[in-house]
Amino acid sequence: MQAVQVVAGADAGRVEVREVSTPSAGPGQVLVRVRTAGVNRGEINQVRRYKTGAPLPAGVEFAGTVAAVGPGVSAWREGDPVMGHGAGGQAEYVLANPLALMAAPRGLPWLEAAAFPNVFMTAHDALITNGQLQAGESVLVNAASSGIGLAAIQIAALCGAGAVLATTRSAAKAARLAEFGVTRAIDVSREDQVAAVRDATGGRGVDVIVDSVGGTVFEANLQSLAVLGRLVNIGRLGSSESRIDLEALWMKRLKLIGVTFRTRSEAERLAVVQACARDLLPFLAAGRIKLPIDRAFAMHDIAQAHAYMQEDRHFGKIVLVVDPECTAAGATT
Repeated sequence: MQAVQVVAGADAGRVEVREVSTPSAGPGQVLVRVRTAGVNRGEINQVRRYKTGAPLPAGVEFAGTVAAVGPGVSAWREGDPVMGHGAGGQAEYVLANPLALMAAPRGLPWLEAAAFPNVFMTAHDALITNGQLQAGESVLVNAASSGIGLAAIQIAALCGAGAVLATTRSAAKAARLAEFGVTRAIDVSREDQVAAVRDATGGRGVDVIVDSVGGTVFEANLQSLAVLGRLVNIGRLGSSESRIDLEALWMKRLKLIGVTFRTRSEAERLAVVQACARDLLPFLAAGRIKLPIDRAFAMHDIAQAHAYMQEDRHFGKIVLVVDPECTAAGATT
């Protein structure tokens, strides 16, 4: 079968499509025929860091149909449309733990199915499990036009947040955020985040911040939080370092929370998948979650997809097409 692999290089790794053996479903495993796969910034960072070692399977999310189930698997049957999270999703076939799969709603376009798992799992884990958002509380989402940002915005709105604020560095992107549930978009290329948050919340600040920017906005984020606020950091697009005002931390009794899949056990990862499926699949099936696809690339154009993501011009998700039939009009699960 054809599969995207991360190949080591002296200065940095690279991605290539290679011919590899098609896997078989063993005990407790599900073999999925992949139709589409998501592209995520973490994959680009992995390629940059990969300087030595054997080729690695690429991709962390995918959508397709169950091709076979191994002994002991009863939750899935051949032909079931699924969305999944796990290593090696950018390939014609991938093996998955049954608990790493979610039922893809019937009629959902394949391009949108591949865009759901990673960003909505991550945003749900950050906002609900770790941020402990309660109905009526206010939320600020940094880097709001990213996949994770748009997922967090929608989750906040669906869960009854009192106000959903969002930052971006583009006036054009800011104008589009309202349709996803944002009550106040802040163009930080023109506005001061702290002042805008203060004005939007009557001086109180927000209860939860979902942050993908990191060090360059860390101090502004602390100043933007209300008493007992929670700052949940997912990424460090701006910087991984910053100073901290302990006085603000102390006086506001803040919580600073870091989230990642890298240090989770397999059981913890699967719990995140299942929590996302439990809380969000009903909204996805009802059409209340929007999955904007900025651009789709053929699997053999994976390097171009990475290059496009690095330009930071996209709004929403970038998707890889593994099965060309999935780009046809009406191609749905």
